[in-house]
Amino acid sequence: QGQLAESGGGLVQAGGSLRLSCAGSGRTFDTYAMAWFRQAPGKEREFVAGISWTSTTYYAYSVKDRFTISRDNAKNAVYLQMNSLKPEDTAVYYCAAGLVFGPLTSATGMNYWGQGTQVTVSS
Repeated sequence: QGQLAESGGGLVQAGGSLRLSCAGSGRTFDTYAMAWFRQAPGKEREFVAGISWTSTTYYAYSVKDRFTISRDNAKNAVYLQMNSLKPEDTAVYYCAAGLVFGPLTSATGMNYWGQGTQVTVSS
């Protein structure tokens, strides 16, 4: 069974940057679509960014031009570079993977999930 583990969260001031990492284990994820989701207190989980197995990328409107998703199949990993962070980016960020072969903008088809990493942006 495959597993995903996030790292790289923390506390940062508004305008700062963080890079989240998600390491896969137990199986290779090179043919899987991978994505980042987040959930803020009292809010529903939302899609942040996704990358197909062919490295096509998708972004939520709220993070487009600030966040960049990338993958390294040799390391079985996916990354989220977050720049120009805002207090409203504060949330627990989750990595997910699934055999999704169309546009990647929701949790549909995602069947592997990490435990999450906290990102807090202070104003």
